[in-house]
Amino acid sequence: MSLLIKNTTIVTMNKDRQVLHGDILIENDRILAIGNSVDTADIVIDGSGKAAIPGLIQSHVHLCQTLFRRQCDDLELLEWLKQYIWPLEGSHDTESIYYSVLLSCGELFKSGTTAIIDMETVRHTDAALEGIAQAGIRAISGKCMMDYGDGVHPGLMDDTEQSIRESVDLLEKWHGKCNGLIQYAFNPRFVVSCSEQLLKEVGKLAQKYGVKVHTHASENQGEIEVVENERGMRNVVYLHSLGLTGSNLILAHCIWLNEEEVSLLGETGTRVVHCPSSNLKLASGIAKIPDLIERGVHVSLAADSAACNNNLDQFLEMRLAALIHKPFYGPTAMPAEKVFELATIGGAMAMGMQDQIGSLEIGKKADLVLVDLNGLHAQPVLSDQSIYSQIVYQLKSSDVLYTIIDGRIVMENRQLTTIDEEEVKRGCNNAIVRVARRAGIVG
Repeated sequence: MSLLIKNTTIVTMNKDRQVLHGDILIENDRILAIGNSVDTADIVIDGSGKAAIPGLIQSHVHLCQTLFRRQCDDLELLEWLKQYIWPLEGSHDTESIYYSVLLSCGELFKSGTTAIIDMETVRHTDAALEGIAQAGIRAISGKCMMDYGDGVHPGLMDDTEQSIRESVDLLEKWHGKCNGLIQYAFNPRFVVSCSEQLLKEVGKLAQKYGVKVHTHASENQGEIEVVENERGMRNVVYLHSLGLTGSNLILAHCIWLNEEEVSLLGETGTRVVHCPSSNLKLASGIAKIPDLIERGVHVSLAADSAACNNNLDQFLEMRLAALIHKPFYGPTAMPAEKVFELATIGGAMAMGMQDQIGSLEIGKKADLVLVDLNGLHAQPVLSDQSIYSQIVYQLKSSDVLYTIIDGRIVMENRQLTTIDEEEVKRGCNNAIVRVARRAGIVG
């Protein structure tokens, strides 16, 4: 199938950061041509007054938690986890997690996200991956691994061998499915809930299968205190001692780092994910992202969970990431182009897919978004105006008109094509009552 977007502004994010005006021709799942006029295609979209941008990439989300939105607001991390999130996650069933995933994907498509790195919960990961496959999002995902720690809900505590065996089974079933849209990652939750035996085995298996390891680190000072007391080292140093650091390790948050940890992250090429809304809402802190970038640490951007953020909107995350650092580092810190880079090609690098996605280039996967530039909040439009400033500071998720993944239109003129919105709403509203009661959150 061929798809032509005509007469549009093209924000390529290629190495020269070209901004072009013209056409984009897609053939099946790839970008076939950029800038050259083509008269015919199976589907033609008028891009006048619009911009084509690389699909936004969120490198740390929890699709399984979207069902829990508004169930546990205004708490700090460990209280939030132990009193609410873990009981809720431990009470999921296959249907509830499936609908949570579809709800998440619908929201992601409507706000221009085409690819994610996702951590599911301990149980029912097959159902989550079924939802991911149905929606058609590009995802690195996997079962959450938890075999240790205090205050863990019984529904989440795994035997070490069982956690490893189930993870490998899921990997062998799902990795590379859906034309490569789905990849598997090992997802040990964080050091606080993982035994050393589990973490060591994860490192070996990730190397054997050539897949990512996705976890949390240094999000909360209480978490760091627990890790230091139990393992005798800070998070990053401990993970490094186990051989886990490197470009295949994705660490969400990294707010509270010391000098040694920052150096290790830069030297090893470990990937760090900035989640500004979540970190503010849980009162965890503000990661020193300009410092990390200056020190050569690779950083990307994400919303984290809708249970600790209430939104999965990368436009909100971009704007916030651009703003919150300026009072500490000055007005030129985190300029719009740099932030847009974190949300596109930076996310692709975190996924290890920078040669496939993250920019609009001939031969790359057709993951892109068409945004409307005609809203009052996007005006005036001047020829010498920075398109990056317009995207990061002015545009909203409601400006996303088309979302295309692997050459497939998953949202057309704000209408989802792979997800039945009304069915998902009904399914989620029924599921949260059942899950919350099972968790003891409501009577």
